[in-house]
Amino acid sequence: MSLRALIFDMHGALADTEEACRQAFNAAFIEHRLRWAWTSRDYASLRRFGGRDQRLIGYIHALSAPAAERARLLQLAPRLLCTKKRVYGGQVRSGGAPLRPGVRRIVRDAFVAGMRLAIVSTAAIGAARALLRAEFGRRICDRFEIIAPGKATPGTSRAANDYSAALSVLGLPASACVAFEDSAEGLRAAKAAGLFTVVTPTYWTLGEDFAAADLVLPSLGSRLHPLEPEAAARIGAPCLELACLEAMNQAAGSRGAAGTRQEVA
Repeated sequence: MSLRALIFDMHGALADTEEACRQAFNAAFIEHRLRWAWTSRDYASLRRFGGRDQRLIGYIHALSAPAAERARLLQLAPRLLCTKKRVYGGQVRSGGAPLRPGVRRIVRDAFVAGMRLAIVSTAAIGAARALLRAEFGRRICDRFEIIAPGKATPGTSRAANDYSAALSVLGLPASACVAFEDSAEGLRAAKAAGLFTVVTPTYWTLGEDFAAADLVLPSLGSRLHPLEPEAAARIGAPCLELACLEAMNQAAGSRGAAGTRQEVA
């Protein structure tokens, strides 16, 4: 098999972490006696501010409040973020950030096949490791290589060189790897590194531009959550298997560029 590694974005492609993060923010607001409650729609709109910490800062700056009150809230922000991270960590350790459908299956198949596994994330390595251990157990968790090349710049949610760093750490060419993403921003980073990229949008990223993706599916599919008939027909199976990925990646390589999109709404 020429496919030697699977590389996952953690927040969205690997696990549904955004909802857990929203709930953690709301818990922090309660603990600090703020009458704020972010709905799913609120939180989706706050994604325009970039990284998760920046969402709180952007929200405070956008409040219709006196300058003195905004200044007080900005001073409080570090404590709010500390509380949010503590609550979020507990949620992750207790399974509150579930894997996307099909991820557990394809990761286990890759593990058995002896493939490399990696995560790219601007999150703390400890948080990523806690999620992996909670969802996969120690053996598979220890197989994952976590690449956190650096903090994203202000106003962005990830470092632009995530995938280049991942390929460097893995010591593999892009042609031997497949990336899994859920956002247009992550897709751009993966494609900039020359990776065949599978996109599985989430509630938070639906409607973004995935025209550059090699494959867009609602999920990877599993026994409990098989792909809808139209999606299954596109790949010839009720779920995305390693053999299918291998064939598509090889076909993309033979064309000299991974760029023919197969999309399922």
